[in-house]
Amino acid sequence: MSTNPIKIDAIINGETYRTEKQEPRENPAHPDEIVGYAPINTMEDTIKAIDVAHETFTTWRETPIDERVERMRSAIQKIKNNTPEIAELLSREHGKALYDSEGEIGVSLMWMEYACDNVKEVLKDEVQDHDNGKTILAKDAIGVVSAITPWNYPISLSTIKVAPALLAGNTMVLKPSPLAPLAVSKVIELIANEFPPGVLNMVHGEAEVGVELTSNPKVAKIAFTGGTETAKHIMKSAADTIKHMTLELGGNDAAIVLSDFDVNDDRAMRRLVISNFLTAGQICMIAKRIYVDQSIYEQFVEKYIEAANKWIRVGDPFDKNVTVGPVNNQKQVKYVQSLIDDAEGNGAKVVKLGKILDQNLFEQGYFMQPTVVLGADQKDPIVVEEQFGPTVPILPFENDKHAIKLANDSIFGLTSSVWGKEEHAIEVSKHIQAGTTMINTAAVQGLDVRFPFGGVKQSGMGREYGKEGILAYTDTHVINVPENLDLPYIPE
Repeated sequence: MSTNPIKIDAIINGETYRTEKQEPRENPAHPDEIVGYAPINTMEDTIKAIDVAHETFTTWRETPIDERVERMRSAIQKIKNNTPEIAELLSREHGKALYDSEGEIGVSLMWMEYACDNVKEVLKDEVQDHDNGKTILAKDAIGVVSAITPWNYPISLSTIKVAPALLAGNTMVLKPSPLAPLAVSKVIELIANEFPPGVLNMVHGEAEVGVELTSNPKVAKIAFTGGTETAKHIMKSAADTIKHMTLELGGNDAAIVLSDFDVNDDRAMRRLVISNFLTAGQICMIAKRIYVDQSIYEQFVEKYIEAANKWIRVGDPFDKNVTVGPVNNQKQVKYVQSLIDDAEGNGAKVVKLGKILDQNLFEQGYFMQPTVVLGADQKDPIVVEEQFGPTVPILPFENDKHAIKLANDSIFGLTSSVWGKEEHAIEVSKHIQAGTTMINTAAVQGLDVRFPFGGVKQSGMGREYGKEGILAYTDTHVINVPENLDLPYIPE
């Protein structure tokens, strides 16, 4: 594994574009190590990329779908061939354990292959014969898509947009997060090289780049994954030109543990622990608050801590014994710690979990020992806000109705989970306000790319994955072919 800093470039019209100004990206496990440098593009660079994508759209939309699929399959193979190198780079710049980085790439490839396998069927014309002739429902490409992606799962949350957009005949300008730009840029470069120049472009940068990507009149659709507050600014920026939008935003996902949950089921308890602390808790769809029926609360807490202590091993992402790496950046560490401190200051009990494998390394990097918070109040910030870090509150509830009320007491509604006897859990799940509810599993463990994913309330709009995730990059074009062309209700 090379530890020499790498430099990545923007991609505009099929050519790499290096800027004088570069932004360093540090290794969260070893903050004194610079993993690489990303360019800082200007508004002018962004306009150029959008203009190129707009010009290219005219020809790309007419390219036969078989060719689009063939090019995407070629890109998939290139990513597979380079997976070890990409995974290592992702772990170095992000901090997630190597197995987690490999898993992210695996999910990305799974989705890209699903999109390739299903796009022809999803986008084929739907022809309806009826009593007044025939109607054709065609699926047209939208135009230029601007994609703005986050740092927590940079590869999967980019390919979730790139694959359907390009397969449907759109062109794209993508902007990765500056907090994890390196590995995803390698992936985007591999994909872009398999397509005609201008189909897939990539820029990096600061606020002015984001503003241009969301306000430029040549951009027809915005695909954004990130924070709810940022999304509000994006919606305002896009309002003047009424753009299509898919927004996958914040979540404060509730896990409800029912009275008939078996606290002695070690495998189920391990799934729940993983759903809290995978990627050091930095996943939008992770279980961020646990509600437990008061009749089993004490037993549950005891067994949960036992399971967490078995699974959680904090340390260097490249240590095969490690399950939880560092937090991605110092700002996030301070934010998560402030939530823990606030809860403790209000009388909650904070229990440290797992084992730190290397104390010296732990003190040098952006590490946090995972914690569970007991005795917090429903209105405490650690319960109300999205922690996005390795801590989780556990609260008791009185009955199912009370649990549903607590779970729905949030501005968010991305995913949720219910744990207990299947029939009972399904019944409770029907009353939860969320885009997805998982039964006896949660987070990435319960994700299935064949089905739509997205949130309700302030967790976003639109859906990704599944057939809906492909259709999100199309407009329905209705072509009417009436048999009776006379209009008897209009006077001669």
